[in-house]
Amino acid sequence: MLLKLLELRFWWPYSLFTTEDYCHFTSEAPTLVRASATQDVDALLSHGPSSSDPQNSGPHMLKCPVISAEDMGNVASSACNAIAQAHSGTPTGHNTAIAAPQDRLTSSRAPQISSQARVPPVALIDFAHTNQVFFHGAQHFEVGNFVHAPNAAQVHIANESNQHNTVRIEFGRMGEIANYATQIPTRDFINAPNATQINVVHQGVLLDTLPKHPEMSSKLAEYLPDSRQPEVKELCGRESSGTDLVLCIHGPAGIGKTTLAGHLCDGFRSAGRLAASIFLGAVPTTTLGPEAIIKMAAREIGSNHSRAIPKVVEAINGCHGSSLETHLQKYIVEPLRSLQHPQPFIIIIDAMDEWPDHPLFLKSLASLNAQSDIVKFILTDRLNPRAFHLPGAENVAIDTFSLGPIRKEVIRAFFYKHLESVPWEDCRKATPADVEKLTELSEGLPVWAATVVALLSFRFCESPPHKILEEILGSRRQVGGSQGLEELYRKALARLFPNPEDRVWLRRFLGAIISLQEPLCVSDFETLTGIPSHLTKRIRFSLSAVQTRSPPPGSETMVHPAAAMFHLSLLEYIQATTTEACFSVSTFDSHSVLGLACIEQILSLPSSASLVPHLRAHQLYAVKYWQVHVSKGTPRLKAQWVETKHWQTLQKIPLETLRRWASLFAERVLRRNVDLTTSSQGQRDDILSLLGCLYHALEASGGDCWGFQVAGMEVAVRVDDGYDKAWMRLGRCYYARGERTSSLQMYEEAVAAFRRALDLRSGLHPHRASTLHDVAVALYSCYDQNGSIDLIKEAISLLREGLGLCPPPHPLRHVLLNNLAGTLQSLYQRDNDVAKLNEASSLHCEALALRPAPHPDRAGSLNNLAGTLQSLYQRDGDVAKLTEASSLHREALALCPAPHPDRAWSLSNLANALQSLYRRDGDVAKLTEASSLHRESLALRPAPHPDRALSLNNLANALQSLYQCNGDIAKLNKASSLHREALALCPAPHPHRASSLNNLANTLQSLYERDGNIAKLNEASSLHREALALYPAPHPHRASSLNNLASTLRSLYERDGDIAKLNEASSLHREGLALRPAPHPRRALSLTNLANTLESLYPHNGDVTKLTEASSLHREALALRPAPHPHRFLSLNNLANTLKSLYERDGDIAKLNEASSLHREALALRPAPHPNRASSLNNLGLTLRSLYERDGEVAKLNEASSLHREGLALCPAPHPNRAVSLNNLGRTLQSLYEHDGNISSLNKAESLCREALTLHPAPHADRHLSLNNLVTSLLTLYQHNGSVGLLDEAISLCHQTLALCPVPHPGRYESLKHLANALASQFAKDGSLDVLDEAISFGREALVFYQPGHIHRTGVVNDLARHLNRRREATGDDRHREEINDLEEELAGLRGKE
Repeated sequence: MLLKLLELRFWWPYSLFTTEDYCHFTSEAPTLVRASATQDVDALLSHGPSSSDPQNSGPHMLKCPVISAEDMGNVASSACNAIAQAHSGTPTGHNTAIAAPQDRLTSSRAPQISSQARVPPVALIDFAHTNQVFFHGAQHFEVGNFVHAPNAAQVHIANESNQHNTVRIEFGRMGEIANYATQIPTRDFINAPNATQINVVHQGVLLDTLPKHPEMSSKLAEYLPDSRQPEVKELCGRESSGTDLVLCIHGPAGIGKTTLAGHLCDGFRSAGRLAASIFLGAVPTTTLGPEAIIKMAAREIGSNHSRAIPKVVEAINGCHGSSLETHLQKYIVEPLRSLQHPQPFIIIIDAMDEWPDHPLFLKSLASLNAQSDIVKFILTDRLNPRAFHLPGAENVAIDTFSLGPIRKEVIRAFFYKHLESVPWEDCRKATPADVEKLTELSEGLPVWAATVVALLSFRFCESPPHKILEEILGSRRQVGGSQGLEELYRKALARLFPNPEDRVWLRRFLGAIISLQEPLCVSDFETLTGIPSHLTKRIRFSLSAVQTRSPPPGSETMVHPAAAMFHLSLLEYIQATTTEACFSVSTFDSHSVLGLACIEQILSLPSSASLVPHLRAHQLYAVKYWQVHVSKGTPRLKAQWVETKHWQTLQKIPLETLRRWASLFAERVLRRNVDLTTSSQGQRDDILSLLGCLYHALEASGGDCWGFQVAGMEVAVRVDDGYDKAWMRLGRCYYARGERTSSLQMYEEAVAAFRRALDLRSGLHPHRASTLHDVAVALYSCYDQNGSIDLIKEAISLLREGLGLCPPPHPLRHVLLNNLAGTLQSLYQRDNDVAKLNEASSLHCEALALRPAPHPDRAGSLNNLAGTLQSLYQRDGDVAKLTEASSLHREALALCPAPHPDRAWSLSNLANALQSLYRRDGDVAKLTEASSLHRESLALRPAPHPDRALSLNNLANALQSLYQCNGDIAKLNKASSLHREALALCPAPHPHRASSLNNLANTLQSLYERDGNIAKLNEASSLHREALALYPAPHPHRASSLNNLASTLRSLYERDGDIAKLNEASSLHREGLALRPAPHPRRALSLTNLANTLESLYPHNGDVTKLTEASSLHREALALRPAPHPHRFLSLNNLANTLKSLYERDGDIAKLNEASSLHREALALRPAPHPNRASSLNNLGLTLRSLYERDGEVAKLNEASSLHREGLALCPAPHPNRAVSLNNLGRTLQSLYEHDGNISSLNKAESLCREALTLHPAPHADRHLSLNNLVTSLLTLYQHNGSVGLLDEAISLCHQTLALCPVPHPGRYESLKHLANALASQFAKDGSLDVLDEAISFGREALVFYQPGHIHRTGVVNDLARHLNRRREATGDDRHREEINDLEEELAGLRGKE
């Protein structure tokens, strides 16, 4: 059974914010009060955890290893003549083991041509730095292999002429060894007289035990000169200058990727830098895991660089059953490092997309990111791993190169050259127009062009070449991807095989070679397929016209698997469901034929063990592959299976013969003997017992043989449909494959197998509970892939049933409790049903009680329960839950001392809990400790640790919170640096890239708010736009990204006054709100964000409906945050500020009184030392001052002064909000002066405003506000003492403010008003009409902004009318009388409304 522990990790690696002025301070001018910043945040209160983040959306189900409690293009890679002659003068050749039987805490993310020639390690030519010299004149476009059948690329089969006579002669089969001479113990050599020499021999023997790449042809192919010179030049440049581990060359089928890969192989081999080359088209990847491919590369490394062999041998002796990452380190990196080459070695892997295990291999490469100075990989693939989100590629440092079509002039030259050699009849040659049409039709695909030439060059039918050409030219299709190739293949096959009978044999032949796993001689091929040898030879000869590679001379008697001979596009064509029936191939039928023939060969195995060494090749083939063919070529359904000849024949095989087969199979596949008498099969002694023994032996082999393992169990469930253990094993095979490849299909196969086992374990079966659990785990894995809520609901139902079958003290109860809780938490994230969260908490509590110290899983349960409590705190604000979570995380951390593998996670968990507590109570000691914990966690994740980006973001967020606390700009700069490093570790399409983009953008926005550098704000906007593009609808995190971008746009509007930005922000917030319908847990945030943007729009146009709508939105948000919700104080503050704005519009004193009450409640929720207490103090102070201005009650003004003084004391330098607090207190002191005439209050106000201005140096975004506040103080002082110096300074500061606020900056018009009044005062002093005219001009410009309906239009109208009247009085000039009358009439109307 699968005892998969779905542990939950609680950490906040990424935070998605919208932005919030966390301290809610306000700078004021005498007339226009700048409303307090009230924008909510699309995260928690500081740069901490975000529930909308992919990593922070609540508890995560963790994928853990499967545990058993019950069962304990071309392979033409030869170099061009130019390279070979220029540089050498000589042509160069060209399942993870099942984990421990108990659940455990695991790391979470929740939720891969041979040449035997020895090449010296130091090359004469430096390949990495010779991209302009080495490939000069290089010839890349292959021709000869198509023109001369059999084609040029050849597969060497060692000694194949004798391979059918004895098992002791090796013929290039994967994973097999010559003479079986590999089991000689090392100690036998060490004690020998010539130990050193013999040990070298022994090392070579051990090297030969590794899987061997089929040898590729050493025949040089003919290329057209310079066909790929620009591409090769760029690729070499990228390799030599870049630090990325992987360079992926991608392009469509037939574009020449394999040919280019072979060319690069030869170049790097000549330079002494080729470590290994794997051409996956020639490798049977369906039966080999990634470990085998890594070992195959290691064998090549040893063959190419003999000094690396000792390290390879160390890996052979020490890597059994280890992870892929360890395999890569031991088999690849350490052997290459031992060579001490000054440049990295190159491993080339061609046709990655043809390898089922490529996602797993790519994922494991992430562990080598920092070792690109030792080794680099060049991969070819049809798809761009970034653009197409190739699984496993997101954590790997990958550079991509798109290989485009061959240039037209090259294709044209190719046709001109080779059409000359076509045996045209009656001088009916191809014309230049024909060549042009062929060039266009090819669309630069070399495989198409070469196939055309091959069809024209060989007379396979009665039609003359010109007739074939006419038919090709008559095509209305260009290649256009695959369609043109399909049409060409159809026409080619139709001409090559015109008779219906020939096509029947063609289909049988193609099906057989597609299903064939290893090469066979023609006679053996006939034995297994029933295709007569003479027909096989004839078909092979005809098909050479469409071959892209062929065996070397002397191997004509061999039949090779189709992938080793034909281009993948041809094989896809003949297997497509849309292909004409006469050419369509059923691989199921082909496997069926081969499977039956193989079973018959097993039946005929010799009875004497002494005859086994003389088995023929087809018998050995049957021993190895009969299970594979039967599993792929027979129905699983019992009623259909029992009718097959396969079953009928299998029943005839004596048990002793089956034992002999099993022993032979173990020797050939596992290269060791297997004890077939000891098993866990009870009293059974039949084929199922043997299949079970082999299953366990394959399972223990280290993951190389998954294909054989699953094939064996597929046969087992056919043999006995009612054998529950076989179904469980089959499910485990598929589940393990799903875990390795993230394949939904594999998980679905696992579900199907487990379901069948569950059906067989009904009622009180002792293993029913564990089987229920396993089905649930597989269902959850499917849910993880496709998000179907029905799957997770079914998983919960099954886990509940399983839990009911495991009352205390059942040993599985704690596992079922844990996983049921985790599944419920995942469902809570979907439906927001708090009952599920409460139940999860109870289940985790019970699981924890069943895991007392020193239970190995206690730390996991502690973290899981703590995470659930944190989610509950986010829901209801009960700080006791958060405090308990912190204590649980501390206990979990104590259980993970260094160097415990989970210590980094526990450090992060505790740190984030402390940050949440800090945001609740303001205790900076908690924030400081959190920062230290994050630093330690980061130190445990050095590059290239796959989770380093998480720790970088965590630490950066903690530093940002510290900056918000104390204003230390060094912390904010460090946070920005860490976020940039994290972003670099998340290249597209990394799943966390969007989160990293948002984090960096928010830090840049904070930096902009500190220094006013508009470049930072513009970069933040660009980053948010890129993040939003990564979250298309209906992505669950799109709403957060919409809010983030909108907030940045709002800041840009405040800088430049571009109303289009504010309108776009409003639209984005509306879209974000629509994505969070009730009862979405973050709806309150979106309500607040939209409301705040509407409030920003209101002063621009005076549309009171926007203010009214904002008030309604804030009330709804407040209702969603009842006490003791941790964010209630935000909604109280926001609603209060909106009511204050409404009061300023309509004078309704009830609104101002309500605002005062709301601010008092918010202040009570922010007791010292809450980090946002200063904000509430200032906001309440502003409201009280407005009340004083309404009723003249000086007690309110005095209280406001006291509140502002307390707020200022909480913002010591260099607190980022000190300037705002200084301005607020200064403005209140001015009001006190106006009340009692105490000049000391006014002098103190001036001093405070001057200090605030020094804290807003240019180009700080808020400098204009501090300038305006100081101007207000100076003008008031001037009115008191008449000092002309004060007036001149005020006028100078006004001009500075205007320079900082060009049209249409929203702060410009406040400055215009101040300057107009200052100039009017100067006119009163010196009587200069020019000065008064200038004042009138500025007043008129201000009035243009303060359109009718604007809340501050009354004051501007009054000022302008006063200035115009002064001019009329001074000059007697009545020309402005009409304008004055209009202004006075409007003023009367405005005052009447008030």
